[in-house]
Amino acid sequence: MEQVAEHSPTQAVHGTGKAGQEAGPGGGSADPERDHREAEADEATVRVRRARTRDVRVIRRLVDTYGGAGRRLLEKATVTLYEDVQEFWVAEQTGAVVGCGALHVLWEDLAEIRTVAVDPGCRGLGIGNRIVSELIRTAGELGLRRVFCLTFEVGFFARHGFREIQGTPVSPEVYAELLASYDEGVAEFLDLEHVKPNTLGNTRMLLHLTEDQR
Repeated sequence: MEQVAEHSPTQAVHGTGKAGQEAGPGGGSADPERDHREAEADEATVRVRRARTRDVRVIRRLVDTYGGAGRRLLEKATVTLYEDVQEFWVAEQTGAVVGCGALHVLWEDLAEIRTVAVDPGCRGLGIGNRIVSELIRTAGELGLRRVFCLTFEVGFFARHGFREIQGTPVSPEVYAELLASYDEGVAEFLDLEHVKPNTLGNTRMLLHLTEDQR
């Protein structure tokens, strides 16, 4: 599946796959200064909205930021980004797109969060949190019960309720149906042999939506 390249919002510098600073005791943050920055971004400058076709060139740039050697996102052709634009949400700061993320429905009760990326100059502002929260909310609106991700950022997604899993969380019957998909991210979800090089070092995680989230 997509190697989610979003960094924990506590990271201000591009790292090598380690999760950011964990939340403090009682669910509060261990970094008050970060909380202040997030609050400023949340209240004053950042909004999350559905992507439009005109956003695809910026999404392309964000995806490319995490490409190349040691890439952390599955490479996508620009035409694929246009085809999938309805899956994307973007974060805008003072009118400029500074982050993106997509929700790809896999089956009746299951979707995947993929292609989460934030502009390197905007890390530490809680933008990744805002995007992932919106994707989870969208999954609930669609009536989904579970959300999958494949990621280096275990701590970040754990704070959104995701838990590490092993294997592919579908029945053999659904697995067989998914084999018919041409989507390479689905092949990664199924852990097929030809895409294993894409997923090295990633952790498989799953979120079970609560009744309140659906």
